[in-house]
Amino acid sequence: MIIVSDEFRIERLRRAEKPVRIVLDTDAKNEIDDQFAIVYALFSPADITVEAINAAPFTKTGYPNPALGMEASYQEILKVLDKMNITGKVPVFRGAKSILTDPAAPVRSEATDNLTRLATESNDDPLYVIGIGAATNIASAILLKPQIMKRIVVIWLGSHPEYWDTPKEFNLQNDPMAAMILLDSGVPLVHIPCKNVAEHLRTVPAEIEQYVSGRGTVGDYLADIFGNWVTGKARSKPLWDMTTIAYLVNPEWVPSKLSQAPKINNDMTWGTIEKGRHLYRVATDVKRDPIFLDFFEKLEGNTLAR
Repeated sequence: MIIVSDEFRIERLRRAEKPVRIVLDTDAKNEIDDQFAIVYALFSPADITVEAINAAPFTKTGYPNPALGMEASYQEILKVLDKMNITGKVPVFRGAKSILTDPAAPVRSEATDNLTRLATESNDDPLYVIGIGAATNIASAILLKPQIMKRIVVIWLGSHPEYWDTPKEFNLQNDPMAAMILLDSGVPLVHIPCKNVAEHLRTVPAEIEQYVSGRGTVGDYLADIFGNWVTGKARSKPLWDMTTIAYLVNPEWVPSKLSQAPKINNDMTWGTIEKGRHLYRVATDVKRDPIFLDFFEKLEGNTLAR
């Protein structure tokens, strides 16, 4: 499937000109970090223009199949936009109701149709596709229309670093084949691993109470879902998904390097990388302080202006 040269890919993976156009693909009801990432993206207009938000599928306790997870994510996205008082101003699309089981059978949805349309209509500046859930919608769009790989850059948060004993992680395990397609297709890809990278973007209830609570309806909502998730003493919580937005706001906050794209085996182990394997960009660290400072200041500035 690889139709993008390393030279083209490296050029696409350079620092982006601002503002970048993005599609945010999120399993927003799975956890609480997606909601923070949505707000961060929409409150960063100098850096980011949100063209659409897509609901990604997931399964977990209470959501026994991908369709239920996707629909819950769709409704949660709408709720966040309502809390921001921007209902109807950002297009929201339902994504896949099932995961990928065969590369020859991509899962078509409103999300894939809109993504391929936006990518096809884009000019020389790439459309950034931000994946903060199972990569079903993104991988399906690539399978449906491989030529969009010349028009997009994917930033996907999931899996773990290549040196970790296993790539197993929630986003990956919700659709392993979709993750494999991202890594194998040759699409310009920025990978943000979870272990030892995104997990550094960690905060505590006292910080949320001081800098998020009271910052408008959306600030109160974020503080409420955080407080309900993080209970007890001596507790902290990574807001993993915000890392993808921080990378676009300031790549120096999410250091990265070019490397050969790893392979994932069917048994969820890292595979041997063949000679000549294509390049991708992988995050190696996260600087949590400037990211949270930027988020807190934007949240306060935007909510006080309303």
